[in-house]
Amino acid sequence: MTVAEELPETPETAEQEPVKQRKNGLYPGVSDELAENMKSGWADTELRDLRPVAQAEHTARRRAALSARFPGERLVVPAGNLKTRSNDTEYPFRSSVEYAYLTGNQTEDGVLVLEPVEGGHQETLYLLPRSDRENGEFWLSGQGELWVGRRNSLTEAERLHGIPASDVRELTDKLREATGPVRVVRGLDAGVEAALTDKVTAERDEELRIFLSEARLLKDDFEIGELQKAVDSTVRGFEDVVKVLDKAEATSERYIEGTFFLRARVEGNDVGYGSICASGPHACTLHWVRNDGPVRSGDLLLLDAGVETHTLYTADVTRTLPVSGTYSELQKKIYDAVYDAQEAGIAAAQPGAKYRDFHDAAQHVLAERLVEWGLVEGPVERVLELGLQRRWTLHGTGHMLGMDVHDCAVARTETYVQGVLEPGMVLTVEPGLYFQADDLTVPEEYRGIGVRIEDDILITENGNRNLSAGLPRRSDDVEAWMAALKG
Repeated sequence: MTVAEELPETPETAEQEPVKQRKNGLYPGVSDELAENMKSGWADTELRDLRPVAQAEHTARRRAALSARFPGERLVVPAGNLKTRSNDTEYPFRSSVEYAYLTGNQTEDGVLVLEPVEGGHQETLYLLPRSDRENGEFWLSGQGELWVGRRNSLTEAERLHGIPASDVRELTDKLREATGPVRVVRGLDAGVEAALTDKVTAERDEELRIFLSEARLLKDDFEIGELQKAVDSTVRGFEDVVKVLDKAEATSERYIEGTFFLRARVEGNDVGYGSICASGPHACTLHWVRNDGPVRSGDLLLLDAGVETHTLYTADVTRTLPVSGTYSELQKKIYDAVYDAQEAGIAAAQPGAKYRDFHDAAQHVLAERLVEWGLVEGPVERVLELGLQRRWTLHGTGHMLGMDVHDCAVARTETYVQGVLEPGMVLTVEPGLYFQADDLTVPEEYRGIGVRIEDDILITENGNRNLSAGLPRRSDDVEAWMAALKG
């Protein structure tokens, strides 16, 4: 990896300042002749035939709803900044959900500002413009065009997103001078927050964040289409994994992780969350993302993974697969119990039902099986009342899904967990049973077996639709599917 010849700059300090030299750079400086040479001789690369991004009409509607909710107030929604991984390398940037949801833009340092005017708000998208060719930033700065790639010009950004664009380096001064009530999405841009420190309150800001979270509870047609794309790519990623299980056995769970990641990067933006590639007793660890354990024939592989689309919508699917291609008698018994629980949960996910109905339905089935197997003393109603099944079921049966894998997480409890399912909501249904390797309360043969089955469910006007129905779920169908893929 090559090294830029300067110290990192921030948007606030970069404007028209000479680029600083890196302490241990191999070039001691830039001659006047070279600096002058680099300013000229470049072709015009402005893009003049751009069309709006696919979600532009939807983001405009979302901003209109936001404007109507907070009349007369200045609203500030940052994309966030690059985060340092180590020394002078950064993590790949992933825009804040709130910003991407409202703009369709995903570039670092961007800020959406809605300034109150008569009858609504004036919208401005504050962005870094193209790299400066006068001060050498485009070829000397580590964030310059020749180092990390071309940025859109402000004019191009306006065409793409349908929002007037301005230079973000001017924003903090404007915010310091702002008067009247202001709300900001916190935790994303320290410079923006510092400029507003005497103008905002935690209570007002939390109300803004809650509104934006609850707005995502109902998905529009564009969002549902993106979620289906994410799921379809995820199905292909699961197929990829089954085809290389022999290579995973020869290496480790990391082969599975890498195989799925390849599909995510080829067809989408990234994985939507750290892939859980849990073989054997690792399947009993709910968020096993170390993925460094062995993959052995005779064990189960719990694969919980999702592709994230280029517009940042993610799938979230889990299958528990026999590495050998065939479930043992006990593995099948446990798997079928989880399948039956999931069937009950999916059936309960209906428009007008209470949100928690699908969870209760799945937990009832699992409690019945645990009593039937003699692992906990009944009756089932007693087990559920005391939550005794949770020793082996551990987690809730699902969550909202969207631009975050656990979407709408800061919505009010009364509109989420205590709310009612409506057409356009997308949620996961994912019951599981986990018998820890050191659990002395269950027979030895159960220990180390973990099973979870998870699908992404769209609530419709007349019921629901399983977006991930392309992956088989019944144990015999899973075995037949794996055999066909392995050839």
